[in-house]
Amino acid sequence: MQDVLTAIRLGRTVAECGQELFANAERHLHALEELQLRYEQYPAALARTTEVAGRCTFSLDELRYEYPEELAPAGVTVGEYLRRLTWEGAARRYPDRVPEKVRAQVEYELGLIEELRYEAYFLTVWDLVRFARSQQILCQGRGSAANSAVCYCLGVTAVDPARADVLFERFISKERNEPPDIDIDFEHERREEVLQYVYEKHGRERAAMTGVTIRYRSRSASREIGKALGLPQERIDALAKTFTDHHRNPETKWLECARDGGLDLTDRTTQQFILLANTMAGFPRHLSQHVGGMVMSRGPLCEMVPIENAAMPGRTVIEWNKDDLDVLGLLKVDCLALGMLTAIRKCFGLIKNAGGPALSLATVPAEDPAAYEMACNADTMGVFQIESRAQMSMLPRLQPRTFYDLVIEVAIVRPGPIQGNMVHPYLRRRAGEEPVEYPNDDIKAVLDKTLGVPIFQEQAMKLAVVAAGFTNGEADQLRRAMAAWRRTGAIAKFHDKLVDGMRARGLSEEFAQRVYQQICGFGEYGFPESHAASFALLVYVSLWLKRHHPAAFCAALINSQPMGFYAPAQLIRDAREHGVAVRPIDVNQSDWDLTLEPVQGDVTAETAGHAVRLGLRLLQGLPEAAARRIVAAREAGPFRSTADLARRARLGQPIVMLLARADALASLAGDRRTALWNALAERRNAGQTLFAGLEESESREPPALPLSPFEEVLADYRTAGFSLRAHPISFLRSELDRRRCLSSEQLGKLGEQQNNTLVRTAGLVLLRQRPSTAKGITFVTLEDETGVINLVLHAGVWQRYREVARAARAWLVDGRLEAHGKVVHVVAARLVDLTADLRNISAKSRDFQ
Repeated sequence: MQDVLTAIRLGRTVAECGQELFANAERHLHALEELQLRYEQYPAALARTTEVAGRCTFSLDELRYEYPEELAPAGVTVGEYLRRLTWEGAARRYPDRVPEKVRAQVEYELGLIEELRYEAYFLTVWDLVRFARSQQILCQGRGSAANSAVCYCLGVTAVDPARADVLFERFISKERNEPPDIDIDFEHERREEVLQYVYEKHGRERAAMTGVTIRYRSRSASREIGKALGLPQERIDALAKTFTDHHRNPETKWLECARDGGLDLTDRTTQQFILLANTMAGFPRHLSQHVGGMVMSRGPLCEMVPIENAAMPGRTVIEWNKDDLDVLGLLKVDCLALGMLTAIRKCFGLIKNAGGPALSLATVPAEDPAAYEMACNADTMGVFQIESRAQMSMLPRLQPRTFYDLVIEVAIVRPGPIQGNMVHPYLRRRAGEEPVEYPNDDIKAVLDKTLGVPIFQEQAMKLAVVAAGFTNGEADQLRRAMAAWRRTGAIAKFHDKLVDGMRARGLSEEFAQRVYQQICGFGEYGFPESHAASFALLVYVSLWLKRHHPAAFCAALINSQPMGFYAPAQLIRDAREHGVAVRPIDVNQSDWDLTLEPVQGDVTAETAGHAVRLGLRLLQGLPEAAARRIVAAREAGPFRSTADLARRARLGQPIVMLLARADALASLAGDRRTALWNALAERRNAGQTLFAGLEESESREPPALPLSPFEEVLADYRTAGFSLRAHPISFLRSELDRRRCLSSEQLGKLGEQQNNTLVRTAGLVLLRQRPSTAKGITFVTLEDETGVINLVLHAGVWQRYREVARAARAWLVDGRLEAHGKVVHVVAARLVDLTADLRNISAKSRDFQ
């Protein structure tokens, strides 16, 4: 392994490393007894070495971290300034009168913050939010900080403590004596502005990003070990593509993947490869930047931790893994990037520019029945957090009609509630199919909002307090054990205390064991209510925008890519199904981003008087700089010909050819082949500059017949990944009908009448998803000309049709139709590759495996 790591570091094969490799395996720590035998002729040297080592008594406890305090005005302490800002914010949040519950909570929190000396930390977070809003950057605090009334008054979070049961001890507690951890989401395209503000304010010597250790996964380990062992590159590529990093049995995984990658299992190099790759999986590869953790200090950070310049200009990184910073008690603010905030801000801008109202997160109309109706029908493609297959399956069953229903929806489709067997009991009780019972009033007070089923982490902590006698600090230790249970089994030490405590309070053994199992479920990742509430606000806002401004919502989502669960092709299709007119890319009409254009004639409520004009950003391979030149040149007037476009926008022949292939020159040349002919003419005329300033006549005679409709659609997919003309599967429909394949529309109608019947269907593969809690099941979404088809592939079927399942772009599927209300899916039993029938169409799926 050391030889292989040396080869990887040097970028060579092991055979080429020569004397760079260690001569033996002796470079490791040896026992003192072994050293005494080895250096028995030099006892004084060994004694002196031991003495020096004994004097090296440095401890991390000797370091003292101090938080920057320059945020308070001169003559005012940080505590006084925090109190002033908090009560000023409280007056703005509650203009009539601060509720007594909130006033008491704020006083309690401020006292604890001052006792633990965290005032400067809260001021720093307030300053970041203040700066972002001064620059019109959408932001929102979430996570455990949403349990803080002070954070709400400072404007950091949007969770009103007057309407929620906050649990401040989840955020800060004396027993834990650890720094708080506040997460703030910023627009993902503008977060760098906030980070650079931090560096400018505190200086790069006093501010840095936290580090994170990147480890080898199966695919990266196989690639680098394959190179080190001298395997051919094409063999390495084939091998790496066989891994998904979700195999349960490591030995079986490596053997199967090596065989599928074309390696001879009897060959010595193959056996070395399997052994080394299996060993390296999980091994640290390199130090990277954390996604957003920022640390600031009063003095130079390098006096406490090692720092380095990041690869990205203008950034400094601490050379420690983020989890190790707690050893020093370094206070960290997570400045995270959230794509939906970008999309919402852009959507607000599009609506305003189109003559609509000026909206903000706070002014979007609340509790809109039409928006909730859309959620109940699982019409949520593009909506934050509730657009996945699992969420769409849950929505018709949960039927969210209020904001708190959305909070529950966000939290319930998580590994914790699923593994803790909380989902079905909650749904049955919500539907009135099961009675809601509580052992006593204290437990009812904790679980009443969720019908007696613990769905949030805070509820599990409160249950431990009221049902088993835990202190608040012990409950927080339980929360930490929940997070660590999957890895270390730390939660097991609380079993006796939980069960015995509940028994001592007169609760039954069955109830005690059930609560314990539910708490164990949270170890598989459950949401705190505060986190779910913060996310639910963005869920509602995005849901409302989709319902009332679908054109702007679609354009904003695509303008904010990459983000979300679906590709632009699916978002465009969904918008058209909601009555939005979508216009093609054209050099005389399109900007870089998607824009809104007025719709002439009759206007439906859904389109709100505007169509979406697709932007140049959707063309694969088109540089943004070239697109910007096209838009800038067009300000002087529309382009009159391909030659005029090339000259005024300073476009090279390859870019003109790309635009022609994408049919973006339709306003200049008519059809795609004529545009290509004219683009080729530009190449023939290259270098003839005598008449460069004159308008050139272009041949309108195409060199051959126009493309067929099927060829036009294939060309659209090659250049943009979608087509407004038709769906590729529609050209196979007559053959699919002959083979008795049902369309998505037919499956939906059949599901209303029959269930558990054998069916055959076909479509393009949109996405593959294999959640960690799905026990090897893969969820796949296909698309045909009538809609989407949801598939369920059990592990055995995936393995049997591995090559088709993993790589084919279009499938024919035999399986069993299952319908649960409006939720219809097919449990696949057989897969057939249809890619060749579609001439190897360029349709990439989004895979979450």
